This record gives sequence, structure tokens and C-alpha cells, in this order.
Amino acid sequence: MTKRKRYSAEFKAKVALEAIREELTTAELAKKYDIHPTMITGWKRTAIENMASAFDGNNAAEPAISAGEIEKLHAKIGQLVVERDFLSAASSLILGTGGKKR
Repeated sequence: MTKRKRYSAEFKAKVALEAIREELTTAELAKKYDIHPTMITGWKRTAIENMASAFDGNNAAEPAISAGEIEKLHAKIGQLVVERDFLSAASSLILGTGGKKR
């Protein structure tokens, strides 16, 4: 079974832009970049649909996180650190190697 290839957003944008320009056919682009023509068509459609959002003045780079949410995350981190330390100490007692496997 083969693994799926993952393409970066920059690569997809580059190929979609070439498809939008229509200097080469979709089949020629597919051969040039060794990808399926259906993928190029999908990337082109997505690029065209999302193009208007590039000119929106309301672009929020990151969603706002409330102070309560941050506090909850810090508490969870603290809990996980305590659990990790406990399990590390317990494994050193069981294994007798300072928590490291032989």
C-alpha cells in the first residue's frame, strides 16, 4: 500500500495559479508536476472561490482566545506535568533503571 503524497499550500497555490492563467492545459500541468488532473481542477476551483477573502479587511490571522480558556489550558498542562513526573518515578521503581528501558 502506497502512502499519499502531501502537497504544501505554496505548491498548490503555484499550480492553481498556473491553471488559472491557462498557459498550459490541465493535462500538460498534470504531466509537468506529476499529479492527477482532477487535483489541479480542485485546487483551481478552491483558489477561485477563496480569492475574494484575500481582499477582505476582516481577516483574523488567529482566533481570539479568552483568558478563561488560557487559564484552563495552563491548569491542564500542570496536571499533565504532575502525571508525567509521577509515572516517571513509578517506572524507575518498577524497572530499576531510572525509567529507561534496557
